[in-house]
Amino acid sequence: MLSHKIPILGFIYAIDCIFGIGKMKGQSSIQVKNTLDFARNEVISVPVSQLKSFLSNNKEGDLRIKDHQNNFLPIQWIDYDSDGKKDELLFLAAVEAKKTNNYTIMADGKTPVPESPVTTYSRLAPERVDDYAWENDKIAFRVYGPKGQQEAVQGIKSSTLSSGVDIWLKRTEKSIINKWYKGYLTDPMFYHKDTRGEGYDPYHVGNSRGTGGIGIWSKDSLQVSQNFVTSKTIAEGPLRTVFELTYHPWSEYGVTETKRISLDLGSNFSKFESNFTAEKKVPNYIIGITLHNNEGQTQLNNKNGWYLHWEKIDDAFVGEGIVVEPAIVEKSWARKSKVADQSNLLVVTKPKQKLVYYAGFAWQKSGQIKTIQDWENILQKQSQIIAAPLLIKIK
Repeated sequence: MLSHKIPILGFIYAIDCIFGIGKMKGQSSIQVKNTLDFARNEVISVPVSQLKSFLSNNKEGDLRIKDHQNNFLPIQWIDYDSDGKKDELLFLAAVEAKKTNNYTIMADGKTPVPESPVTTYSRLAPERVDDYAWENDKIAFRVYGPKGQQEAVQGIKSSTLSSGVDIWLKRTEKSIINKWYKGYLTDPMFYHKDTRGEGYDPYHVGNSRGTGGIGIWSKDSLQVSQNFVTSKTIAEGPLRTVFELTYHPWSEYGVTETKRISLDLGSNFSKFESNFTAEKKVPNYIIGITLHNNEGQTQLNNKNGWYLHWEKIDDAFVGEGIVVEPAIVEKSWARKSKVADQSNLLVVTKPKQKLVYYAGFAWQKSGQIKTIQDWENILQKQSQIIAAPLLIKIK
């Protein structure tokens, strides 16, 4: 049978060339395989090094991607090291359980790249001292900068001294960062009230770990850094936002930290990548979630590497969580204290030079979850996604 097919394929290719189809040289497809038993809708990262053949024959700006239904997809290029050269190509892949999808790479400078109705976004926010805030279509976060630390030390109540991670409860797919900070300029309580149907910020961080802050557990106490000292936006666009924060040396071990944070469209979890150097041998690194006033429920799953907190804030429940590779976890526990902001769910990890983990949340009023079981299922799926990433083959 094979000997009969070869000339037919050759004939089809020849016809394609006559009519101007198939002129593109280089890679022509991306195969994406989902080995898990649930559907996945995830951002795919393709290193530019794997597109050399295509880009040597076609302009970067002409690259387009079509799905198996012949629809053009939104794409995003990222230059991670700011050298003016693209390092990675992103697109969103929707793959059913135990299925494989094929995406077509083509050169078509005449067809515009589709605009996404939703996006990711991040920036430094000098409107409120110097927060750094980031969001996608589901969730939003912020952390606190050096001016905020300086003002907090001076006793200015509107500023925060903390390396904890704040969460903003949003119930709109639209971007809210710019709108909420603009409102803050005339009303400091603007985003602390849920009066516009978009959500609000009722979450208290203080000196706790918030949702995903880190530290070192030593001598029966938690040692943490202070506010970040520098920030750098690497990318913000329809599919992924990426930025980096640096911190002054902290703890008795003289730890210097650079933290890269990214958030993909459609995800309930930010990815945190902390790179450390230390003057002394470090016993561990911990990841934490505030337990506020020791209320709510916790679940600790060392086997699968996910950790859950479920609490009621005002009139609705919020689920916060951490997901990490189980192999790096030493132990975990819910540490309760009578001291303000010192009650945290703590995940103790082996002291590596690079710590990678995911932290995120879901709010009942966003419509994403109704029960603690819903949130548990999302955490379980995220742990499976980390363990079994989509398989990508470029042809």
